[in-house]
Amino acid sequence: MKWHFYGAAQTTTGSRHLLEVNGARLLIECGMFQGPRAESIERNSHFPFDPKSVEAVVLSHAHIDHTGAVPTLVKQGFSGNIYATHGTRDLTSAMLQDSAHVQRADVEFLNKKLAKKGKPLLAPIYTEKEAELAMRQVVGVGYDRPMWIADGVQLRFRDAGHILGSAEVWLDVRENGRRSRVVFSGDLGRGGHPLLRDPSPVEEADVLVIESTYGNREHEATDRINERLCAIINRALERRGKIIIPAFAVGRTQHLVYALHQLVEEKCIPALPIYVDSPLAVNATEIFRLHPECFNTTTYEQLLARHDPFGMDGLTYIRDVQDSIALNGVEGPCIIISASGMCEAGRILHHLKNNIGDERNTVLFVGFAASHTLGARLMAGAQVAKIFGEEYEVKAQIETISAFSAHADRSELLDFARRATGPLERIAVIHGEPDQANAMASALREMRPSARVDVPALNDCLEL
Repeated sequence: MKWHFYGAAQTTTGSRHLLEVNGARLLIECGMFQGPRAESIERNSHFPFDPKSVEAVVLSHAHIDHTGAVPTLVKQGFSGNIYATHGTRDLTSAMLQDSAHVQRADVEFLNKKLAKKGKPLLAPIYTEKEAELAMRQVVGVGYDRPMWIADGVQLRFRDAGHILGSAEVWLDVRENGRRSRVVFSGDLGRGGHPLLRDPSPVEEADVLVIESTYGNREHEATDRINERLCAIINRALERRGKIIIPAFAVGRTQHLVYALHQLVEEKCIPALPIYVDSPLAVNATEIFRLHPECFNTTTYEQLLARHDPFGMDGLTYIRDVQDSIALNGVEGPCIIISASGMCEAGRILHHLKNNIGDERNTVLFVGFAASHTLGARLMAGAQVAKIFGEEYEVKAQIETISAFSAHADRSELLDFARRATGPLERIAVIHGEPDQANAMASALREMRPSARVDVPALNDCLEL
């Protein structure tokens, strides 16, 4: 059995892992690389393997850095099944359409500038039609429903508690007369999520491939989320400013809406206009309501009682681009939640362009941003933001609440690995920047001295 790491190896984006077993090639994740434009176009347009040679694809969850290259894979000849949970299937459909739309909109915007300069024009990596065609190959599989996906390989999804539909990928493999279990963590949730179930413990694993996004960092305690959010909003209101929140449209936005709903009900913050300005977030929120199998007991019972945890007075979901543009003219305090969370694409760039130069305003980050992104630079204290090729002075207050993160932190990742049962002979640490991945690997070597722990680099291959 060989595991090739073609993405999310000593970085956090573009998750792609090719497993060779019993003569078959299985692709675990098919994510889009997010980074500098030229590098992103190159890496998202080509694969270091022949897509036609892949027998099946398995997706752990719907985030675009895990699914965004699926249309390209199909476009280049992949014709097999794509396995995902029911929630991931529905969210991926919405996210790929949004990805194609955002690509088209960004290309149209940039091409206007390129045309004026006489430079070659850009083209989107794939279209909405190509995204829709790719979704026809997706097979929905329920949690804890074993399914044979290749010769000697049985798939089982277990809850990962990260976003709606997220799953740990368990592969029970029969090869050369030996049986083994390979567990791919996907992106792990923290546990204790206000909406979702906790991650499932690993049982009887021989190999664990684990994420390390926060391999050397701890989050704020989750019990302080509402307190911190309330304080930041009220400080902005005292300045009569707007609160701009870059947030991933799937998972983070719904968590935020739920938290704001609670704060208004508890009168911690006054009722004020709240705008969710992201067609994807609107679509995703509707999909959330369709998947009670993903929720914890409290949220499940709320949905059964027809209580909407994602709606309240003063909350407006925005799809139409003209309504989004109209937000520029909103006077007085308001909250605008918009994607993407890393501030690399989408409508959030327009809101930052129009608001980041006003010292009354607040830009609140509630999640991870890869080191090369605008979001990371703003959180690190950048005084100038480059948006659509133009520079803007950063005068708005920059705030961060790490407790909103949907990723397990260092302690939570280590606890997940500590509780895993089975021989656990090999551990591969992925989906983390080098300092995070190496720190996690060092801790795992100390915790599991009998296991070989690797931190694969891009294009590395481990023989398991």
